[in-house]
Amino acid sequence: MRAGESFAFGAALFPVLMRRFTKLTGRDETAGIPVLVLPFELRRKSRQVVRLETGEEAGLLLAPGTVLHTGDIVESDDGSRIRIEAAKEELMAVTASDPFSISRAAYHLGNRHTAVQIEPDRLLLAFDPVLREMLIGLGVTVVATCEPFTPEPGAYGGGHKHGHDETFAEDQALAQRAFHEHEGPE
Repeated sequence: MRAGESFAFGAALFPVLMRRFTKLTGRDETAGIPVLVLPFELRRKSRQVVRLETGEEAGLLLAPGTVLHTGDIVESDDGSRIRIEAAKEELMAVTASDPFSISRAAYHLGNRHTAVQIEPDRLLLAFDPVLREMLIGLGVTVVATCEPFTPEPGAYGGGHKHGHDETFAEDQALAQRAFHEHEGPE
């Protein structure tokens, strides 16, 4: 299965007869469950229309801020289930000959709020010619690759947020709670 071409952002926009997958039930690697293959950008959208391998359009209506991962099981209103799989994507693999250079590259990517998958020996990020040139200028090795992409979620689980983002209030409350636990009340 692959993601559909059309998207809807509210439950009212989904057709009445469309099957709706609304419940994230956990993870399972069991064979026999239909698979929905999605790139990262679509795995982080909580409301969208997808096309199942049968050709049927179905709605994903998950809690705002939900990010789907390989192995996640999503259940529909009628009890049917699908297993999520990360699609292969055009990425850049960044490596370096020393820890300082890869740390420096990670710093500059983070400073640009770039989604990055951190692995023990490399960084993965979506292909971007401007970032590629910046990284090469920093002296690291950048190689094109095509593989699943699961970037870091961010320090508080939701990545970088702004005041207009859907889950900003929740993330701000979490950050404030962590601050007060460490520093004590004002």
